Amino acid sequence: MSEGQPTLRLAKLPERTAVKMTIALTPDLGARLSAYAKLYSEAYGQEEPVAELIPYMLAKFIDDDRSFTKRSRSR
Repeated sequence: MSEGQPTLRLAKLPERTAVKMTIALTPDLGARLSAYAKLYSEAYGQEEPVAELIPYMLAKFIDDDRSFTKRSRSR
């Protein structure tokens, strides 16, 4: 850092621009995702559209994939 710049505890925020993707789902998977959203609503008392849940579901899946996490760290 150059002299005169403040040193903050909070680091610069990461890129937060959403990346839009279009995917095609099988009818069975679409139905299962809708059922999951319904169960989510029952569990938390708040309805969320499937499209809002999917990014968090994918992040959870990837975060919990030990093989992927291990390989990502080694690069």
